[in-house]
Amino acid sequence: MQEKLDKLKIDLQKELESDEIIVDDITFEKKGNYNFLTITLDKVGGIDLETIVYATKIVDPIVDKADITSDSYIMDVVSKERG
Repeated sequence: MQEKLDKLKIDLQKELESDEIIVDDITFEKKGNYNFLTITLDKVGGIDLETIVYATKIVDPIVDKADITSDSYIMDVVSKERG
């Protein structure tokens, strides 16, 4: 699974780099009865909700094409937390 996630991260970064969006992390984990694919994005100076929505439209078909698992999952595209 980690190999597929690493390849997905590279593929996503190639598509998002022209918008200066950074793919910070990708995880796949089970929480309760559900599987979650979490894609964490960042941008120099921070990333706003509008940019997350824009990026999600780019990310979604790439994730579908990657076919990382036959299990169902919920995809979350989130911003990197700032401390």
